[in-house]
Amino acid sequence: MQDGILNGNPAVQRRAMAKAITLLESTRADHRAAADVLLTALLPHTGGSFRLGISGVPGVGKSTFIETLGLFLIARGLRVAVLAIDPSSTVSGGSILGDKTRMEQLSVHLDAYIRPSPSSGTLGGVAEKTREAMLVCEAAGYDVVIVETVGVGQSEIAVQGMCDMFCLLQLPNAGDDLQAIKKGVMELADLVVINKADIDPHAATRAQAQITSSLRLLGMHGNPEHAHHDERLWQPRVITISALKQEGVDGFWSAVEEFRRLQQANGRLALRRERQALSWMWERIDSGLKQAFRQHPQVRALLPQLQADVAAGRIAASTAARNLLQAQAGPAMAPASAPAAAPAAAPQ
Repeated sequence: MQDGILNGNPAVQRRAMAKAITLLESTRADHRAAADVLLTALLPHTGGSFRLGISGVPGVGKSTFIETLGLFLIARGLRVAVLAIDPSSTVSGGSILGDKTRMEQLSVHLDAYIRPSPSSGTLGGVAEKTREAMLVCEAAGYDVVIVETVGVGQSEIAVQGMCDMFCLLQLPNAGDDLQAIKKGVMELADLVVINKADIDPHAATRAQAQITSSLRLLGMHGNPEHAHHDERLWQPRVITISALKQEGVDGFWSAVEEFRRLQQANGRLALRRERQALSWMWERIDSGLKQAFRQHPQVRALLPQLQADVAAGRIAASTAARNLLQAQAGPAMAPASAPAAAPAAAPQ
């Protein structure tokens, strides 16, 4: 599998990448161990790609924009990998994985690789193993790795913690500047893109001005990295495009290249990746601790009865949680008994 990813022809490499990402997404203990060995072997071959995160509300045109951008980059001699995250149903647990069907031209190109993955309940708009999948794409020699999030609303920020540049797509009529400020994802965006500008050019221009004003306000009172106007540092900006008509894509990529040049020159790109690697380590520790907690024999023995007690209202949820945590470390805590009645006062 490793040799196929690093040295295989396009067909062999695609198959090896698909198998590797499936192995990484598996929850079996033996598969996780094999995935760790594979990642360690691939790690020296990673780090050369530019990681681009794309987010936005459903219907903003993320898939259309990514296909247009991908074909534009391939025409310039670059290889493009797309990791498209689809939401998983909270009812059935399934996922349609339909983003690839919207990229008909890009999906059949030899210099492109598209991998749809379910979010599987992971918050933040990305899948649990998106970071590992990015490393596989980098080891395979792709120049640009694009992560497309599920697109759920105002707090989709996990992708910002794994990409070099975070781009937020907006619609021309998406609310006023106050609404833009309310979006928690807005203050983390490195570039805001007003898509579908061809539908209403005047609305797109208004949105560009309003969001630019909002970003300035966030710079003065919010993100300290946006508060000053040093030419050596990147300042978030707003541009308008029409992905369907392929208008403005060259301007978008020019902004990306400028961002990359500035961030590499001032050292912030390397610092950002260092922080992301440490954050990734702690996320995996948190996930591993939670899994180990659920598999602890004493926790598994106590869990059914405590769940029933909490559901019936016989014990507080916080007390049950403490009992389970105590069971992992030692003997379980007994529920607190009611305080004894005070002795009656002696007659005078």
